[in-house]
Amino acid sequence: MARIETPKRIRGTQDIFGEEQRRFAHVVETFERVRKLYCFQRLDIPVFESTAVFARSLGETTDVVSKEMYTFEDRGGDSLTLRPEFTAGIARAYLTEGWQQYAPLKLATHGPVFRYERPQKGRFRQFHQIDAEVIGAAEPAADVELLVLADQLLHELGIADGVTLQLNTLGDAETRDAWRAALVAHFEAHRGDLSEDSLARLEKNPLRILDSKDPRDRPIADAAPGIDDYLTAEAGAFFESVTKGLDAAGVAWTRNGRLVRGLDYYRHTAFEFVTDRLGAQGTVLAGGRYDGLIESLGGPATPGVGWAAGIERLAMLIEAPAVEALDVAVVVEQDDVYESALALTAALRRAGHVTTLVASGSPRKRYDKALKLAPAEIVQLSLDAGAIKVNARVIDGGASNIADVLVATL
Repeated sequence: MARIETPKRIRGTQDIFGEEQRRFAHVVETFERVRKLYCFQRLDIPVFESTAVFARSLGETTDVVSKEMYTFEDRGGDSLTLRPEFTAGIARAYLTEGWQQYAPLKLATHGPVFRYERPQKGRFRQFHQIDAEVIGAAEPAADVELLVLADQLLHELGIADGVTLQLNTLGDAETRDAWRAALVAHFEAHRGDLSEDSLARLEKNPLRILDSKDPRDRPIADAAPGIDDYLTAEAGAFFESVTKGLDAAGVAWTRNGRLVRGLDYYRHTAFEFVTDRLGAQGTVLAGGRYDGLIESLGGPATPGVGWAAGIERLAMLIEAPAVEALDVAVVVEQDDVYESALALTAALRRAGHVTTLVASGSPRKRYDKALKLAPAEIVQLSLDAGAIKVNARVIDGGASNIADVLVATL
């Protein structure tokens, strides 16, 4: 008989288990707890959308759309795409579900996202993000609220000391247009010295040259004009309100005048929380204000601001969570008492005790097997002259009201 080959895990995906899963779960649980403190409503959206949602919101020329999306045609002939990020799908839902009536909306979600790129440390083709958005609020207070939320999340995960908030402004439309024109003129004057990637960006997305990592581009990018020379009074006042709000909330930040977002709909605040503990992949949380996004999907002018963070990267930075505590191990010392042990186990769980039933393998080895699980208490069941014999042993502090459950059940 021919040997059946076991299918392999797809490159760029992961099977999350054990300590890795405990880290992952701790990030999600902490995010869920903190977002409730800030009154952000949880939502869930489809894992795939019409390709147009991402093509129109992210832009046909971006690397995500042109190189990284998982796009396929379904049996009905429609072009669908696995979500590469959350914001576009949330904006689509805001429009199609009529959520405008609830604006301003504070929203939060988490789940898998998909990008076809070279797998590397903390980066996968199916990875996971937490995401927070405020839609329908034009005031800088919304930006502050999101940044304070992110800062508290990082503090409660125990990683804030190793992470720096870098902050910049992209100004309003007038500011951005003037700055973009100055950048194009500057880079055109050095066209012959730019890398191939930056030459392509010069035609499509010149702001992205500012964060190029190519050594040929760095001296040119460092000498490029800064945005502050082109800020309108209104844009300057907006950024000042954000920084004053962060100061009032006790959130430390540093200005990074070269921090950009390349898409045309980004306005005003842009930010990244970065660390040097993950090598080149140092950004752990990033976002900005996207006042033009919903218009790109056919909706009315609607302000928005948001951020996303990779769960895997955050999980790499936190302390390993402890294994879940086990309150009681119920040991079946003789198989004749299995049904009684099963009833007791169910009763203990209904009473709120974390309980496991040890009923497999050699009866003589079950107690030692239970001991290795490190429960607070072990309850052994056996038969003595036809009656059930109970032996409860406290191992580590014991669990409350175990005796009450024993009496009520057995």
